[in-house]
Amino acid sequence: MFSKKTRTFLIFGVLAVLLAAAGYWNISPESFMDQPKAAVDESAIDFYAINAHSVQFLEDGGLQYEMTADKVEHLKASDITLLTTPNLELYRGSTFPWHVESKTAEVSPGGDHVELIDAVRINRTDEKNRTTIITSSRMTVFPQKQYAQTQQAVRIDGLGGVTTATGMKAYLKDSRMDLLSNVRGQYDAR
Repeated sequence: MFSKKTRTFLIFGVLAVLLAAAGYWNISPESFMDQPKAAVDESAIDFYAINAHSVQFLEDGGLQYEMTADKVEHLKASDITLLTTPNLELYRGSTFPWHVESKTAEVSPGGDHVELIDAVRINRTDEKNRTTIITSSRMTVFPQKQYAQTQQAVRIDGLGGVTTATGMKAYLKDSRMDLLSNVRGQYDAR
């Protein structure tokens, strides 16, 4: 249809017109960079569940945990999951689970830790029917490590006494706690 020379001329002609238009309208990558970016709504929820119930098993088939919550909301921008009145039974293959509850909680991206917020209560009754109850206003739990910690005031009821402290590291698997400061204890010597 067109000769090779004419096609080449048309292609370069179209490119020349585009370059001229870009110069005329001052189109440059920098002009696009100066445009205000769309605001990201950090509180935007991309999914939620009401009356949520979740069960997870260990590789050997044993029960790892069972969790319920009145509401679960996932924040898209931060990948944080918010829980309302979470209630967790942390088994890790044991028949004597740790029972964890609070008013609200935030699950980190990837789920490696959970920040329990307000009216935090962790309790367990062991094979000898001894109950331990740990309460605080805020606590971070690492379910995979069976570990919990807080810098807040903590109260431990169990084994015939009450212990209070500021700050705690709790090794749930070993039923061992390190109290960090201002430790006070009161025991019944029956």
